[in-house]
Amino acid sequence: MTLLVDPFNRRIRYLRLSVTDRCDMRCVYCMAEDMQFLPKASVLSLEELARIARLFVSLGVEKIRLTGGEPLVRQNLVWLVRELTGLEGLRELAMTSNGTRLAAMATELREAGLQRLNISLDSLHPARFREMTRVGDLDAVLAGIAAAHAAGFSGIKLNSVILRGRNDDEVADLVAFACAHACDISFIEEMPLGRIDEHDRRESLVTSAEIRERLAASFDLRPSTESTGGPSRYWRVAGSETRVGFISPHSHNFCGDCNRVRVTVEGRLLLCLGNEHSLDLRALMREQGASDEALREAIVEALQLKPERHHFDDADAPKIVRFMSMTGG
Repeated sequence: MTLLVDPFNRRIRYLRLSVTDRCDMRCVYCMAEDMQFLPKASVLSLEELARIARLFVSLGVEKIRLTGGEPLVRQNLVWLVRELTGLEGLRELAMTSNGTRLAAMATELREAGLQRLNISLDSLHPARFREMTRVGDLDAVLAGIAAAHAAGFSGIKLNSVILRGRNDDEVADLVAFACAHACDISFIEEMPLGRIDEHDRRESLVTSAEIRERLAASFDLRPSTESTGGPSRYWRVAGSETRVGFISPHSHNFCGDCNRVRVTVEGRLLLCLGNEHSLDLRALMREQGASDEALREAIVEALQLKPERHHFDDADAPKIVRFMSMTGG
């Protein structure tokens, strides 16, 4: 089997596959309030997404995470989950969701074969939650978390983006919530993707080290070597099954052991979150009618363009104008 290995001898085992750029929220750190979404013709069909997933698994990818936008706004997503569940060699199928539609869909997703869920939760205060998401209903997300547990999902992880002066006073409450609801939680430094006017990212950044220092007043956090295959660095909460993860694109570059690539919903194979190196898979499939073998060769060749690291904090770093919702979670 041909495997995906980049020029820095990093083996690619993890694909983040975006199924939509649309979302039923407008989180202030993720997108503009008046987002312009892709026309339907530019979006990969579910069949094209399934084909891409199959090709990556044939090249040694062992984990796929469905992302967006919000994946659950994509019609017939359960069909895609069933298709991917049947791929020989795929060890884990996961999804990142904002949780708003899980109350209605969690059981169907679990029965279709989805194994793990990451659910965004930035605040436990309804008014603040609505302010950060612009339109979000906290009760709907809490109902989604409960539904995910009831459907039999294990290893549910909460994702919290922490912004200074907005929700940084809630980090201990969020960990307490995770412990009480048998979830893990990851705190994420805000990604500098897309141009936003709502706040100044330089002023809103709260580093992982600062969050850990705040948590130390309430919890006994113990370093862990555990990994879920992504960029989180985990700590165990003593006396609990909960793990607290930190995703630190600014303060602790996690590129050295990068094992992942992204495919956007319009078919761009993005080789790095913080760079624009990419391969247009949609053009290869639609305009050139490429065979599976030709697509595999193109993917393997594109890996040679994968950079060593991102440079979010360097003055001469590339300015990434695509929003996180366009990048794929």
